[in-house]
Amino acid sequence: MTDEIVASGPLAELMELLELEPLEVNLFRGTSPHEDQQRVFGGQVAAQALIAAGRTVDPGRPVHSLHSYFLRPGDPNVPIVYEVDRIRDGRSFTTRRVVGIQHGKAIFNLAASFQIVESGPDHAMPMPVVPDPDDLPTFRERIEPHLGRFSQDFIDWLGRERPIDSRPVEDPKWLAPGPRAPTQDVWIRANGTLPDDLLLHACVVAYASDLSLLDTATLPHAIGYDGDFQMASLDHAMWFHRPFRADEWLLYHQTSPSASNARGLALGHVFRHDGALAITVMQEGLIRPVAPDGDGEGEDPRR
Repeated sequence: MTDEIVASGPLAELMELLELEPLEVNLFRGTSPHEDQQRVFGGQVAAQALIAAGRTVDPGRPVHSLHSYFLRPGDPNVPIVYEVDRIRDGRSFTTRRVVGIQHGKAIFNLAASFQIVESGPDHAMPMPVVPDPDDLPTFRERIEPHLGRFSQDFIDWLGRERPIDSRPVEDPKWLAPGPRAPTQDVWIRANGTLPDDLLLHACVVAYASDLSLLDTATLPHAIGYDGDFQMASLDHAMWFHRPFRADEWLLYHQTSPSASNARGLALGHVFRHDGALAITVMQEGLIRPVAPDGDGEGEDPRR
């Protein structure tokens, strides 16, 4: 990064994850957090791949779209090598392809397009009417009345500081179980101040966009975290419409138009605090019932 980062704790750790090591021209290496997890968080891989692509593009061409596939679960114990293919550098658009590699195999594939800033027709859907983030409880304040319902380990996990400050408009499903409409609104922002690097802000939102989107497709079915379903992101697409800052409040409006054939589709719209539509997100994910005998549990859900 070229500017000083005014961040500490988990946000600073996220920034370190996005500080990829250049290995050679078009070749970068990224690491994962040193914590107990079965696979690398998909939002991390997408953000690192976008950083790798963007570091080969003129800063005057911000990213305007990305399309990606999660091919294999990432191993958190070894680095990920990102290979960038400079597909095209046109007068207005630049296209890059990135493959994330571990153990000699592709685990992730991303195509991203960058564009010079241009003028043209301008319209957008309105932001939903929801409470202001400053009028909503913080994460700690929301869970405080429910501490007696959970184990101490779960409470400690819930209460830990995170790189993304999130304030859902309604109680999350683990606080209010039961079927509900496939929609949720969550205010998000980086938990600290970021430098003036447009690519970095896009990558932070790419990371945050994978935190809750697939959950939206599970809401009508009251699917919890009890191991009855295998869940994994299959693909992830984003379109960047207007400038934004990831360290300022953004409303993440999420809906799910369909779930079938062990897959759920979810759509997200990210609005700036002033109501302008900044980003559109779409994701399809696996939602596969686990066999009663547990067959397949713990294996690669994308097999």
